[in-house]
Amino acid sequence: MCGIAGRINLSTNLEPPSIELLQKMVGAIRHRGPDEYGYYRDAHAGLVHARLSIIDLTTGQQPLSSEDETLWIVFNGEIFNYIELRNELKAYGHRFRTQSDTEVVVHAYEQWGDDCFRRFNGQWALALWDSQQKKLTLCRDRVGVRPLFVCERDNSVWFASEIKAIFADSSILRKISPQGLDQVFTYWGTVAPTSIFTGIEEIQPGAVRIYEFGRKRVDKIYWQPSFPNISEKDNLKPNKVNLHEAVEVLSDKLMNATKLRMLRSDVPVGSYLSGGLDSSLVAWMGRRAKEGEFRTFSIRFADAEFDETEYQRKMASTLDSKHEEITVTGKDIAGIFPDVVYHTERPILRTAPAPLFLLSKLVRDSGFKAVLTGEGADEMLAGYDIFREAKIRRFMANDPGSKIRPKLFDRLYPYLARSPQQTKGMAIEFWKRGLDLVNSPSFSHDPRWNTTSSLKKFFSDEVQQQLKSRPGHDILSDLPQGFSLWDPLARAQYLEIITLFSGYLISSQGDRMLMANSVEGRFPFLDADVMEYCNNLPPEYKLIGLNEKHVLKLAAKGKVPEEILKRKKQPYRAPDAISFVSEDAPEYVGEMFSERLLHTGGLFNPKTARLLYEKCREVVRTGKTVLSNNDNMGIVGILSAQLLFFKYIYDISNTKSGDIVFTTKIDRISNTL
Repeated sequence: MCGIAGRINLSTNLEPPSIELLQKMVGAIRHRGPDEYGYYRDAHAGLVHARLSIIDLTTGQQPLSSEDETLWIVFNGEIFNYIELRNELKAYGHRFRTQSDTEVVVHAYEQWGDDCFRRFNGQWALALWDSQQKKLTLCRDRVGVRPLFVCERDNSVWFASEIKAIFADSSILRKISPQGLDQVFTYWGTVAPTSIFTGIEEIQPGAVRIYEFGRKRVDKIYWQPSFPNISEKDNLKPNKVNLHEAVEVLSDKLMNATKLRMLRSDVPVGSYLSGGLDSSLVAWMGRRAKEGEFRTFSIRFADAEFDETEYQRKMASTLDSKHEEITVTGKDIAGIFPDVVYHTERPILRTAPAPLFLLSKLVRDSGFKAVLTGEGADEMLAGYDIFREAKIRRFMANDPGSKIRPKLFDRLYPYLARSPQQTKGMAIEFWKRGLDLVNSPSFSHDPRWNTTSSLKKFFSDEVQQQLKSRPGHDILSDLPQGFSLWDPLARAQYLEIITLFSGYLISSQGDRMLMANSVEGRFPFLDADVMEYCNNLPPEYKLIGLNEKHVLKLAAKGKVPEEILKRKKQPYRAPDAISFVSEDAPEYVGEMFSERLLHTGGLFNPKTARLLYEKCREVVRTGKTVLSNNDNMGIVGILSAQLLFFKYIYDISNTKSGDIVFTTKIDRISNTL
């Protein structure tokens, strides 16, 4: 895994990117690839690469070129089917000088052009510069495992794995986008192409963007989640795959995906263990994919409400793995939270990324550069409560006056001390809202989005006015053709993948927390074949009644201990606002909530934000009640947005310098550094 960045001039009257700028850009993302650094430069382009050596340790340096040295690439990620693609390309006459998957990308692009990306099974963000045609091609993997940002201005384009590398150029405006903030306080994250910073876009997952001298920018979608139409599903029912066969095929595809991620690496691969079904099954498969010592890593919590140690240790014992743990407290979370926000590069509404930051540090300190994780199973196989909520609400909509149907909600959230079900009357009224909108495309997500959006009451008058005059992008305006013909569960899965998953879970909790400590995550459930197969399974194989991930549980039988298989679903969570409003909270928290910095940031109303802060401090001090879900999100969201403003706009004195020594140097302007 690596970090990439660069600047391309799209007209001939501009100065070429300087070595100093390229050093600063790669220096800002050195954590993504601390093993070695390389650059390519010509009269119009500068590309840089920070390498985390995992495949082809000796000859995989970048930037890397085609045989005639006209096509250059910087690549972040892994193409797990690169060996098969290389053999196919050899049959076409291509010759290879390295054993890297990066070189396979170059030859595949030469052979198939933009269509090559459909053939890749992996996780990537890349930039290809054709120095003859003066053409830049940017591409990102199917669901956005790897990040890629771009800034366009004055006939130039900046791109990078992380925004901080673009900000290494002091000429780039630093301003938080009201539209990006609005998305975070709706969907929990920004939805590409929107980013949290004005003037910077995020390349969409499953997309290609092309810049070429003298031509308009071109955006292409090569993949997006797709599901069978209900009519098609009905027509296929006599011949549809039976459940037993589905279990076998899913098991085989998942095992193959795990093997690829264990074996296609020149360094050891460990595995995360959360204590849940997904990571346990992936670890079981990883254990069988490769002989020798197997290492697993887990988070423990000092607060029993969040702790899953019992199940983690049970699975580690089953695997006979060498197991390592870290124990995380609220104080730990508060202590590292500024660093966490520095790496997420966007506000977050939960503290869940913070313990994962500490876990990836444990992995790195243990000598590992790559780990398997179970991310993606809940999205692909309907594991979240939001899918069960929507199913119950649809059932209620058929008989809104029923007293019995709302009782189904008693089966949700058994793990929450602050469950919506704790106050029954209020909960039922909450779930009844919007039942008349059962045909709305956002029916499944309206309760979450509306609840989160209520936090916008804390926005400053200026932000609210800007949003009125220039609303953010409406994601419901460009849903795929045929969306309305999908099963309701499929529609809910699609919305979950493009919003919470890509914009928060796989980014703020995934890539950013792993790469902050130079660790690559590998996700078998996000294998291209696995995703396609899951998306085409009948909905009832995923969610039968209120039993989530039914087909996966059957696939895990005999592999994962019964205690884990039968336990109630418990999403990964961490202590939230209480970490910041207790008596021993760090000083920076009070500073971020000070009237001075709230006013300076201009994002939130100083009076209402401070009232929330003081209210939560009083609740914790007296211990008379617990913090509500909205209070938790409000504190974390405001604090993280304030920290983002502070670190990227208000005080940039700690910006890392460009003290980088390039070991790979391709300079078409000068042969000297």
